[in-house]
Amino acid sequence: MNAVTHPSASPAQAAPAVPAASTVPAASAARVGSAAPPASAARVGSATALVAPTRSLPDRARAVVPGLALALAVAAVATVVGQHVPLVGSAVPGAVIGAIIALIIKPGARLAPGIKYASTFLLQCSVVLLGTQLSIAEAARVGMASLPVMLGTLAVCLSAAWLYGRLLGIPRDLRTLIGVGTGICGGSAIAAVSPVIEAASTDVAYAISTIFLFNIAAVLVFPLIGHAIGMSQQSFGLFAGTAVNDTSSVVATATTYGAAAANHAIVVKLVRTLMIIPICLGLAGLTARRPVVAGTGIGRDAVAVTTAPASAATSARMSPPRALRLVPWFLIGFVLAAGLNSAGLIPSGSHGSLQRVSVFLVAVALSAIGLSTNVPALRKAGPRPVLLGALLWVTVALASLGLQTLTGTLR
Repeated sequence: MNAVTHPSASPAQAAPAVPAASTVPAASAARVGSAAPPASAARVGSATALVAPTRSLPDRARAVVPGLALALAVAAVATVVGQHVPLVGSAVPGAVIGAIIALIIKPGARLAPGIKYASTFLLQCSVVLLGTQLSIAEAARVGMASLPVMLGTLAVCLSAAWLYGRLLGIPRDLRTLIGVGTGICGGSAIAAVSPVIEAASTDVAYAISTIFLFNIAAVLVFPLIGHAIGMSQQSFGLFAGTAVNDTSSVVATATTYGAAAANHAIVVKLVRTLMIIPICLGLAGLTARRPVVAGTGIGRDAVAVTTAPASAATSARMSPPRALRLVPWFLIGFVLAAGLNSAGLIPSGSHGSLQRVSVFLVAVALSAIGLSTNVPALRKAGPRPVLLGALLWVTVALASLGLQTLTGTLR
């Protein structure tokens, strides 16, 4: 869904009618791989949507090439680094090199479409390819075994978001977005929840920027923790699948640790992502009980919003077809790929090649995410949302390790 993020509703479209000044900048929403549209998409608070002119497929392909070529070049260098330093793999160097480039020479608008394509679609394809390494029976076994740790970390995260957010004085909608982004699947969860709770577009941008920062931190830090405490491939896969935010970062973190960890982590992540549906339904019910929102946003971007009658708004926001659309297509593709492998339709001799392609696509995606680093957005958000994200990041990691210890799965 993360990053880095793949959702059904884009952050720029997520807010109710508010003044145009609170519109999410296109550059901010695109940083984590979410499906946010460019600036030509519908403007928040405007009665008329600005629709980008339809371009032909060759035109779109030409627009993608420059940025994609840059991401491929960074990933190629990162792959060489990973071959010489196997402990870090290729995804971590890709993200670091990309971020350094972004900080020194910010990629311009000409590169943006290709970078966006690499950080979203190519990453999603890598997740589908991971399914070719599993069988349906194994996926079901791993998913069921992960439920105690996965549900426990989710409950801890949402409770901690409420508590820490209140202590830090962070508005309700913003702490909700950061909480679900940390607890479920990063940018995808934020994009799915934001229209349900009628979040202001500024809150969406702040939450996405905060989640992105700790996605990168997880890719860099968690493999080192795993090696330091001697975690097995399966234990680390469960740790990454329950403690890392965005799907992109789960895949990158676990791939850095090992192929078996990546296969385990993506199944755990699949089950965790399905929690978007009950969470959205629950939040829709809670939102229906608050007919008026007195204010939202933080700092000088705070705005006043008056909602429509809650019952009508909620029914329009959350219908059964919309609930089904909250499940990302690439997770469905992952299950289908595992089904094809279970049926023996994927030759066993091709598994190694498919895995190498998947690992390289992860490196390309993380390189693109690094190239998308948006320091100004984090600076604008101020310290409180970032502090909340940091506290939740540490809390969820400790909860995952603690629950694994209690359930005997930490080995």
